[in-house]
Amino acid sequence: MSGWLSLLLLLWSWSLSDLMVEACTCVPIHPQDAFCNSDIVIRAKVVGKKLMKDGPFGTMRYTVKQTKMYRGFDKMPHVQYIYTEASESLCGVKLEVNKYQYLITGRVYDGKVYTGLCNLYEKWDRLTLSQRKGLNHRYHLGCGCKIKSCYYLPCFVTSKNECLWTDMLSNFGHSGYQSKHYACIQQKEGYCSWYRGWAPPDKTIINATDP
Repeated sequence: MSGWLSLLLLLWSWSLSDLMVEACTCVPIHPQDAFCNSDIVIRAKVVGKKLMKDGPFGTMRYTVKQTKMYRGFDKMPHVQYIYTEASESLCGVKLEVNKYQYLITGRVYDGKVYTGLCNLYEKWDRLTLSQRKGLNHRYHLGCGCKIKSCYYLPCFVTSKNECLWTDMLSNFGHSGYQSKHYACIQQKEGYCSWYRGWAPPDKTIINATDP
């Protein structure tokens, strides 16, 4: 009986493992939406980590040295810790200690900042110049706009505050050209359109076909 019980326990553990691996599924998100929908957006270096024994699989607490805050001054003016699920199958993120600066977005719950695989996080040196400018100046100008995902053709905007996001047609998500180089910004008369450039957006120009 003990042999059969061991076999059953092994099969159950494999099934649970397979289930957990498939548990985290995220919808692609444009960096601007990630910015606008987050409580906290910071640039920081991870300087330590500790596994906290809370929850069924534990929570990883990363100690960070914040370089700059882009969003969240009213929520938490300075971030010292970032919390995430210890298991990647539960959408926990793995950050390297004392190696890179990261862009980290997250939400605040009970005075703690939580992030996960469905939030935007990226090594800072992998961000494009346009994405860095978006964090500094542009993304907040478009938080009243809606970025509408296009997964297959034909697809159209249905209101004046929408920008059509077509990266999924070829790149499936945030690594596409629009994600890397464009922001959806409100223009004249409330219309939103994609914007890329070095100067502040011209409020008198609407170009709904760009890019």
